[in-house]
Amino acid sequence: MLGDIIGWIILIVIILVVIGLVIWAVGIYNRFYSLKNSSEATLGQIRVAMKKRLDMIEQLLGAVKSYAKFEQDTLTRVTAMRAAVATAGPGDLNKVEAESRSIFGRLLAVAENYPDLKTASTVTNLMGSVKDLENEISRQRYTYNNISQEFNTMMDTIPSNIIGHLIHLNKLEYLQFEEAIATAPKIEF
Repeated sequence: MLGDIIGWIILIVIILVVIGLVIWAVGIYNRFYSLKNSSEATLGQIRVAMKKRLDMIEQLLGAVKSYAKFEQDTLTRVTAMRAAVATAGPGDLNKVEAESRSIFGRLLAVAENYPDLKTASTVTNLMGSVKDLENEISRQRYTYNNISQEFNTMMDTIPSNIIGHLIHLNKLEYLQFEEAIATAPKIEF
């Protein structure tokens, strides 16, 4: 009789421990996918902002080309970058960011050299809008990198890394725009 009661108690404790472990594992699994989905949504927002910025740069190129001769290559590169942004991963976005920042720097230099252009309302408004988008991209990049850091920390720490490896997850790549910000854009005509 006492042995049966102890047997049932042990069985109940084992069942509760197993249920607790399953709930814990499901919680970690859900957290991984919550972070993964958040990172994808944030990357989508960055892509939209970068596409808007490239659209505005393209409009600026149109406004500026009457004052300065831009190579057709520049317009072609902007168009190619706009197309690439839609499917770009973090590494590709880093490249697009650096190149678009360089082109925007060149446009700013042209505006400085032509006072009439600098005071044109269309050009001034577009440049202001591009700068606003720079701030938006910066905020989204910060958010994405924070999400990536949390995800990657889970992938590096025990016990969540065990579940991450069991479901074949890989660490998220960080957005590395800081290097492009630290160096002045290359301006050449």
